[in-house]
Formats: sequence, structure tokens, C-alpha cells
Amino acid sequence: MALDVAVQMDHVSSISIRGDSTFALGLEAQRRGHTLFHYTPERLSMRDGRVTARGERLELREEEGNHFTLGPSEKVDLSGFDVVLLRQDPPFDMAYITSTHILERVQPKTLVVNDPASVRNAPEKIFVTEFPDLMPETLITKDIAEVQAFRAEFGEIVLKPLYGNGGAGVFHITKEDRNLTSFMETFALLFREPFIVQRYLKDVRQGDKRIILVDGQVAGAINRVPAETDARSNMHVGGKAVATELTAREREICERIGPALKARGLIFVGIDVIGDYLTEINVTSPTGIREVKRFGGNDIAAMIWDAIEARL
Repeated sequence: MALDVAVQMDHVSSISIRGDSTFALGLEAQRRGHTLFHYTPERLSMRDGRVTARGERLELREEEGNHFTLGPSEKVDLSGFDVVLLRQDPPFDMAYITSTHILERVQPKTLVVNDPASVRNAPEKIFVTEFPDLMPETLITKDIAEVQAFRAEFGEIVLKPLYGNGGAGVFHITKEDRNLTSFMETFALLFREPFIVQRYLKDVRQGDKRIILVDGQVAGAINRVPAETDARSNMHVGGKAVATELTAREREICERIGPALKARGLIFVGIDVIGDYLTEINVTSPTGIREVKRFGGNDIAAMIWDAIEARL
């Protein structure tokens, strides 16, 4: 059955096709005979309960520098589509939250992936706190005294924005570092929200593993090893992707959280594991499926479309 698929994403011209999971999902949709419609979040509208978007029909191809063709601009009613892929990148701010409220209005006639209400209620660094025994010691606060006490207890800590992404604003603070108060004062100026503090995990030097789950089941994994000069393992800041296998502890983590993901309609999820600890559950715009396939793993884009078609 051919499906009509709308993709809410950052503009297709801005993506790097080598590592972009949305691009991989689009290619697989085309391979199956599905049609694609492309629009960016700011072109989403709602009037009198009717949800529309202004965008273009989209064709994709595996050609660096020439990877897409857009048709003429048109206004469409999203309730006329079979599937909407919610795929724009964070930050997870009020604009993102508003788009989840609007997209709820096209359900259940149109399947939104991932489920917008569950995306809204499961921010990456907060959803993970539902599984406290799987994660490292974690503090969410804006209270400087609480953070100072946390560092006094654990020595080395990681300080990061609660709703950040891509490793932006992530700081490794040692026991002797005199910049902690200055960092927190800066965070307080930049962010209205609390920030997150975690015990530093030395195992991050061996990698921050991205494990992808499709409809609650393990689909593949890739290890991201940080550069010698950086505390972060994100690939766009110099982290290196390497092939990996799952440990018994990592499989235990996936088995614990899998049913919760499936029940919430979170079909495509990427979790981050350092050593024996779950650190994030990424539900907004997970990545990593192209890297998994590049290292000989599963074709996760195909697995995701199998799950979507099964839901329909």
C-alpha cells in the first residue's frame, strides 16, 4: 500500500546526507512507493481545528550536493496524509512544544511518528529519570548551593542545559575547577529552566553508546568515542563512530525501557549509555541509523517503516 507521508523537518537543503536519519527514512519511504511532502515547523498552521502546512512535494536521491528536488509550494491539510514524521531537531523549546499540540489534532486519522503527546511529555533528560536505578546520580536544579553540594559529594561532575542537544553547553567540571559558580551564573542568564548535573562517568573515554530501539525493540547500536581534546562524544564535535556489540547490562536496560516506549507510541528512539548507565532517552529527532548500517548492522530505516506500516 502506497502511503502519503508528510515530513516536518529542518529544511532539506541544510542536512548532511551521510549521517542524517531523516534522509534515510525518506529514501526508504520512496523505495516502498510512498510519496513525500516536505515542510518546516514555522510553516505549520491551525485554524478552526484544521491543521495545514505550506510546503513542497519532495524527491530524494543519494547524491552529495544534489540530494533533493522540491516541487512548487502548496498548502495542504495534514489530516489528508497517512503519516506525519515529526523530525525537526531540538532545541526542545516552546516552539517545539507548540508544534506537538498542533499535530495532536490530526490524530488518530493520521499517524504521527513519534507520537506528539509522548514527545512533549518525554524530554530526553527528564524521561530518563523514570528509571533512576539505571542512570547515574543526577540533580536537576538552579540552586547553586545544591550543585556545590553535589560536586562536594562526587568530585567530578557534568553540567549541561536541561533542554539542550548535540553536546552544546556540556561541561566537565573537576573537583578543583574554580569555574563552577561562574558557569552556573552564565547558565542562569542563558536559560530560564533548571539545568542538569550528573556524576562524571570516566567510562565515557571508552565511548558513549547510542542504542536504537524500534517500537521498543533493540535495532542496532554504534559507539561514539570522544576526541582526546573533548569531553563530548557527539560526532559533529569530533566524536568517532566505531562498531560495537551490546553488553548484558545494555540489553537489560533496553528490556526495562522497551515496553514503556512501545506503550507511548515512541517508534524511533535512541538511548545513550555510558558504561553501565543510561544517560538519555532521545525521542525528538534521534540519529544514528546510517552509521549502524555503514558498520554492517541492520537497515533500521526499513525496520522503522515496517513498524509504521504495522501500526496502520
